[in-house]
This record gives sequence, structure tokens and C-alpha cells, in this order.
Amino acid sequence: MRILVTGGAGFIGGHLAEAFARDGHDVVALDNFEPFYDVGIKEHNVEAARDAATESDGSYELVHGDVRDEDLVGEYVAEADVIFHQAAQAGVRTSVEQPQKVDDINVSGTLNVLEAARDSDTERVVVASSSSVYGKPEYLPYDEEHPNTPVSPYGASKVAQEQYTRVYNEVYGLPTVALRYFTVYGPRMRPNMAISNFVSRCLNGESPVIYGDGTQTRDFTYVGDVVRANAALLGTDAADGEAMNVGSTDNIEIQTLAEEIRDQLAPDLELEFGERNDADAEHTHADISKAKELIGYEPTTTIREGVEQFTEWYQENRDWYEPLVRNS
Repeated sequence: MRILVTGGAGFIGGHLAEAFARDGHDVVALDNFEPFYDVGIKEHNVEAARDAATESDGSYELVHGDVRDEDLVGEYVAEADVIFHQAAQAGVRTSVEQPQKVDDINVSGTLNVLEAARDSDTERVVVASSSSVYGKPEYLPYDEEHPNTPVSPYGASKVAQEQYTRVYNEVYGLPTVALRYFTVYGPRMRPNMAISNFVSRCLNGESPVIYGDGTQTRDFTYVGDVVRANAALLGTDAADGEAMNVGSTDNIEIQTLAEEIRDQLAPDLELEFGERNDADAEHTHADISKAKELIGYEPTTTIREGVEQFTEWYQENRDWYEPLVRNS
């Protein structure tokens, strides 16, 4: 199968490209190498996907390009059977500082992908959304019927992205699915995430820094579970036109997470606290029953298991990953 992964050198996109290439698919990864964080991590994502293709019957092609480039997007969408649209300007705090840029990439870029797919023989477009669409919780866990009241421009852009995705299914009959990710983590993750920061600081004898009072909770989702959720949408029309939560088996307080990482790596360190950003969600927790019913999604990695696996991976790859984390 011919698969296009936008944002294919990024964290989730890179893992998708690697997995699909390993499974023998012909993968094109489109990425603009936006220096939101050190592009060295993206280069390792590319290397992993290339290695996976070499070890299988699949192929891998990297295209340096931007989803805002309508002609380029049209060219590569036309050649693909399935598109996994992962490209986005990430970062809730970044969106507060640069809302127009976030809208341009996340909304207009998505429109370019959808419009190109409408004019081609695309079998399906899978769009990466986010738990940020929910905003302030009226109840937890979030199900897909929960109101969308985002508290950041990033969350607002994801709501708009989802709505266009739904409209292209309803109006034009384009097979689409939107997956609402809940704080994805794992090997080669973005360096400015809580888990990578906690691990890095503890390994270097520095206190973990918590932004807020630590009572915030997160539904952390291991990247391997996210890959399986996406892969379940290949070769099927299941969940056509739907938006679904992709979360984990549980959630955890940020302070508890920091304490557990600290206790494992550097038990003598004290926790430090900084000012919380108002655009950060207070709590996230996913109801995944819809994804379980429609695509058989079943997360397999608990937060404690995932953090242990990530920490082990971090230590094995410290020679190249840590400098990139420390300098970002």
C-alpha cells in the first residue's frame, strides 16, 4: 500500500512511517523540518524509518516540504492510497505567542490535504487531532460528546481541523477519521515534554521542575499504542467520518509522575515548582470506549510501564538524545 505521512519526520509521524515501512508498505514522509525543537531528533526518526524499509519489502522516501505548499501536497496526495496527516505546529504555549502561524499550519495545511484527497483516488485520510479540543472539563473522563471549549489557540485550531475533516466526509464523501491523541510519549519524543524533562534533569542531578502545584493530571499515551490505533485504520472503512479518543489505561498527577521518576533515578533530589501557564489544561482523561468498539483499540502500556521503557531507552541513547534535550 502507498502511504503518505505528513509530519513524517516528527515524533508520532516518524513512528508511523517506521512501522508502516517495516510492515512492507511504500511510505512517503513529508516534513518541513520546522526547528520547533532540535531537528537532530527528526533526523534519527528518518534513519529509523529508512532502516525499517531496508529490513522489509517496503520502501521509504523523505520529501522536504510544507503542508502549506498546495501544489506539493497535491502531487504527493495524488500518489498515495492512504494519508496519515500528522503535520502540525505543536505546542500549546507556542500557540499563545503565534496564533496566526498555528492556524496557518494546522487549519490551512489540513485543508490542503483534504482538498487534494478529494480530487484523487484516496482511500482514507486519518487526521491527528488532540485532547486539547476539550479544554476545561465538565466531567471526566472525556468522551467524544463532551463540549469542545479549548483554552488555547492550539486547541481551537484542532477543533477547526476536525470540523473540516468531518465536513469533507459528509459533503464530499471523502473517507476520513480524526484521532484525538492524549499526551503521547515514548522514544524520540519532543524534548520539551514533562517526561523527557524529568528524566533528563534527574539523570543530570537537577531537580525536576513542575509548572503549577502538581495536582494537574494527564492521560499519557505510549507511542506504540498510538501507532496501533492508526494501523487499525488501514484496509478498512471502520470509523468512517468519526472522531475518536486515543488515550491510555489510566491518568496520573504530574507531581506523582515527577516523584516516581525522581525516586527511580535520583531519590535525593527535591522537587521544584514553577508558574503554571494558563493555556495548559488542568486535567485530561480519555474515555476510549468508542475507539475500542469501532477499531478494537486497546492500549497495552500503563504510564509506569511506559516511563520505565522510555527511561531505559533514554539511557541507551543518551549520547545523542540528551544533548538535544538539554539544548532545547
